[in-house]
Amino acid sequence: MKKNLTDRQNEILNFIQQFRDEVGYPPTLREIGKKFGISSTFGVKRHLDALVKKGFLSVESNASRGIAVLDIESGEVENIRKLEESQLFSRIPVIGRVAAGTPVTAIENVEGNIIVDSTFLKRAENCYALKVKGDSMINIGIFEGDYVIVSSVSDASHNEIVVALLEDEATVKRFYKNDKDVMLIPENEKYLPIDLTNNENCSIIGKVIGVVRWFN
Repeated sequence: MKKNLTDRQNEILNFIQQFRDEVGYPPTLREIGKKFGISSTFGVKRHLDALVKKGFLSVESNASRGIAVLDIESGEVENIRKLEESQLFSRIPVIGRVAAGTPVTAIENVEGNIIVDSTFLKRAENCYALKVKGDSMINIGIFEGDYVIVSSVSDASHNEIVVALLEDEATVKRFYKNDKDVMLIPENEKYLPIDLTNNENCSIIGKVIGVVRWFN
């Protein structure tokens, strides 16, 4: 069947198949254009339309990575919409509010979800999101109303941004540790460090790996 394709169409089809096999999802129009030196997405779309017409592809027009490749041997379409969601997107549960300033009790129930493209977050199984309240971390760009993406861990290294549980209150701070002292450091001069050296009522419940913000 591939003899019905032009050289460029065959190259593009092979690239789409190889890309999908290597990373688990198909390339975008821009990624295809970059690979083949095609400056406009319209130019890429012309090649894809030809592949669709010849029965090699199915394209979902309203999806960024909505290219499905025809299984040449079986003749069945391998529809990208039927791939497991984790191959395309990561669903991060929002489990409550986290303090950055005045602590607010973290409520351990899912209030919603944040959907993140898996190209930005390869492994989301142990991640969750918390909404920030307060301004103690503004110097590093974490503001009230932001959602922090947190990797669920129980330990942290010096200088990492963590979510710590103080008794039953959660807060975001920078983790400081040397031979003598353990502290949570705010990123706002208005707030003082929290000394954890002899505090047995504190535990690390996660490491901040990302921030999500919406502008209304």
